Amino acid sequence: MPELPEVEQVRRSLEPWVVGKTIRRVEVRLARIIRTPPNPVLFANRLAGRTVTGIARRGKYLLFSVPPDTLVSHLRMEGQYRLEPAGAPLAPHTHVVFQFTDGSELRYRDVRQFGTMDLVGPDDPLPPGLAALGMEPFDPRLTAEVLRACFARRRAPVKAVLLDQTVVAGIGNIYADEALFLARIHPQSPACRLSQAEAARLLAALRDVLTRAIAAGGSSIRTYADGYGRHGGFQVSLAAYGRAGAPCPRCGTPIAKVRVAGRGTHFCPVCQPSPGEGGTA
Repeated sequence: MPELPEVEQVRRSLEPWVVGKTIRRVEVRLARIIRTPPNPVLFANRLAGRTVTGIARRGKYLLFSVPPDTLVSHLRMEGQYRLEPAGAPLAPHTHVVFQFTDGSELRYRDVRQFGTMDLVGPDDPLPPGLAALGMEPFDPRLTAEVLRACFARRRAPVKAVLLDQTVVAGIGNIYADEALFLARIHPQSPACRLSQAEAARLLAALRDVLTRAIAAGGSSIRTYADGYGRHGGFQVSLAAYGRAGAPCPRCGTPIAKVRVAGRGTHFCPVCQPSPGEGGTA
């Protein structure tokens, strides 16, 4: 699933080409992508004639401003946007087409069909997942003290808590593994037992990893590409994720893999000792 860096790169790639364009028509080719309003015809009719005035990101969500409404889009596993000229052949699994008055089209493609779109008015409730999001990793209000307080009553492994979008928004499997590696924290350490110093290291690691990943255009582990069709480059810099059996870049110990919160989790047994071996206690 695209995480914060990938969604941010999609936003940045679409912004200069989509903002300021007026929607002439919307073609919904797969109704279940549209959640709100539940009738895709109403969805299309409300958007006709609207101008895209901005594109924002919140966690893993894209927010297209089409005043007075906001189009909330979640890419889920394999959702992709592409800007194409009108009349260009439709790629397989293209489910929603936004036709602009200048003759260009923004096309949403999703092989697994897990992505969602909600058209939310100014007085409408936000989609539940969006409304429940925690703070953004780069929010200056998110300090080490605040992060530790978020962990304080959670006995679950710190990796599982990082994946909980109500705690910190936008973190998924890849960047949780990378941040924990950089912070030298074992992914199975109980979140509630992290010290203030460990919370500070983890927050700094999250911001460092995400900053570098955004600069590299995200990580293309499987099918991710931005609005230009470009793949990310950060996967070549991954220190832990997906490197089971490969040498740790710090100490040479083979990277281990376990399952935490149902997700494959990668770490160095030496650099990230378990709580019972001198790690987080």
